[in-house]
Amino acid sequence: MGVRRKYKKKPTSFITAVQLDLDTEGFTYNKWGGKQVCKRGDWLVNNNGGTYTIAEESFAQTYEFVSPGVYVKSAPVWAEVAEKAGKLKTKEGETAYEAGDYLVSNNEDGTDAYAMSPASFKSMYERADIEDKQLNKGRTRL
Repeated sequence: MGVRRKYKKKPTSFITAVQLDLDTEGFTYNKWGGKQVCKRGDWLVNNNGGTYTIAEESFAQTYEFVSPGVYVKSAPVWAEVAEKAGKLKTKEGETAYEAGDYLVSNNEDGTDAYAMSPASFKSMYERADIEDKQLNKGRTRL
């Protein structure tokens, strides 16, 4: 794989979401070349026209409330470009990806991951590690 770098969601990139807070066993659906599973408490999301689910614990750790039904991803992600096609295990199921797609993870170690096309990734994310370096550059040690 390529080099994993830190990114943040662009400030104009919001999602609409509702929590599946019902007495249900959940449901399964097919997306991203694999079977996905939604459990009670997970979130049903519309992200720029793409509809999918996010596991309850991942959503709680990475998204912030903006207004009823509107959320923004506030936690950084780490991403690398896939050198060859493959499949990635996600919390909701499995995602197929092509060479050149971005493998994105909510954790720096590469866990809690998913895949995105280059066009989708670049429209929603910007480098965060460059900003971190610029912030730290002006700081002095005590």
